[in-house]
Amino acid sequence: MLDRLISFFRTEAVLCIAVVCALASMAFVAPDGAYASYIDTRVLILLFCLMAAVAGLRECGLFSVLAQKLLEGKRPLRLVVLTLVALPFFASMLVTNDVALMAFVPFAVLVLSHAGQKRHLAWMIVLQTVAANLGGMVTPIGNPQNLYLYTYFSISLGDFLRALLPFAALSLVVLAAASALTGRGSANVVLPLGRSDIDGKRVALHGALFAASLLAVLRVIDPLVLLAVVVCALAACDRPVFKQVDYGLLLTFVCFFVFAGNMGRIEAVRDLLEAFMGAHPLVTSVAASQVISNVPAAVLLSGFTENWQSLLIGVDLGGLGTPIASLASLISLRIYLHVDGARIGRFMLVFGAANAAMLALLLGLYAVLYVV
Repeated sequence: MLDRLISFFRTEAVLCIAVVCALASMAFVAPDGAYASYIDTRVLILLFCLMAAVAGLRECGLFSVLAQKLLEGKRPLRLVVLTLVALPFFASMLVTNDVALMAFVPFAVLVLSHAGQKRHLAWMIVLQTVAANLGGMVTPIGNPQNLYLYTYFSISLGDFLRALLPFAALSLVVLAAASALTGRGSANVVLPLGRSDIDGKRVALHGALFAASLLAVLRVIDPLVLLAVVVCALAACDRPVFKQVDYGLLLTFVCFFVFAGNMGRIEAVRDLLEAFMGAHPLVTSVAASQVISNVPAAVLLSGFTENWQSLLIGVDLGGLGTPIASLASLISLRIYLHVDGARIGRFMLVFGAANAAMLALLLGLYAVLYVV
């Protein structure tokens, strides 16, 4: 039993922290009728529908075949690395950063292992992690905190893109340059995946559900209508997908909704957070992300500022830094730890250096754009 609890905590560390925070906050604000107003059901519905559609696309082999087509054959090593970094960067814009890493980090392990280039594996996975976190910030659905803030502040798509595209553009240039530093030579890539086809009918179904979810994010379709369509379609055509949804992430949001709502009702805490967010919204957002992760930071701090731009940029850039700054980074770390010969010390050193350098560079860009 103890081993199971330890395993669950390692797998769902942020969820466990969220539960503890929610329960602790209840000691200061007893449960009452106001609790219902904490929960943003629109965000929960959109997250569920997007995760279901993306899980269906992943299960029908779309991502596997895409990577296989792009990577197999004898290619320059730098091109292989650039492709492996570009895949999560661009995919995360549509399928979220955590899904992009779950889909493409295992490919990096396969590719470099079969090409005899495992010495580059730690560097490769770190670059993919940074790429997924920074590529995902481009769109409202790329990172969970983006979807929440886009909905909470009713941000227009144009304003959203104008705020984040400069940071994504610089990130892409730096990641491409970093990929070129991997080394010379070529790699003969052979992927023993067993399947080279795509289930066309399932792709059509989940592609349609994904498109409907995007329309709901853009406020064209009512979320309740979307939920009814997704649940009915999955129940009728693809029930196993229900098991692939990350219900832990949904529960994490619920717990932090409760925690943030209660913090807002404690006068001393409210005054302190309002002061920090009023004086230094970006720094506060980045710093909070390092400690409690950027998704909870977005939920917590959104109630204490109207400066959505600095908060949005802060929690997206705040995904860089510590391993817990972004939920997606923990996925990469878990995958790497299961690789034969994994060296956690080397990985953490590379991870820390790459994240610190990229964070410093992007904060410098923010200073140029908004401070100078």
